[in-house]
Amino acid sequence: MKWITRSHVHVDRVACPWLISRFVDSQAQFLFVAPSQVQEVAAQENAMAFDVPGVGLGHHDGQCSFEAIIEHFGLKDKALGRLAKIVSAADSGHPEQDALAAGLEAIATGFGLRFPDDQANLARQFEVYDALYAWCRLEIARDGG
Repeated sequence: MKWITRSHVHVDRVACPWLISRFVDSQAQFLFVAPSQVQEVAAQENAMAFDVPGVGLGHHDGQCSFEAIIEHFGLKDKALGRLAKIVSAADSGHPEQDALAAGLEAIATGFGLRFPDDQANLARQFEVYDALYAWCRLEIARDGG
């Protein structure tokens, strides 16, 4: 399936493709376009829009798009829930809400500067999310979850 969002990926727009490709759609193809073109290109390409205003898989009721995708697809993995807290705090501009959020924001900014091409950025940052998810699984296991 094709998925579409705004170009110039950052925290949530990296976390969401990682989540989609790892837990929802292993054959996912991601399109990145200017914000003003998302709806038009989504219709042309029959693509599912995410992390743009006015779509179901976007920010709602204080939740980021990563959390919306977890909820929409009924993902119950506790480690994903832990990762969602980190992503949400980093994406919302409230890094004080999670001890790891400021680091994730810094990593996202650094990767964005090093790899301005969205596809190249994702290819590299997916490794970060794989590692962070592994850490979340360990933390949940330590807490008896």
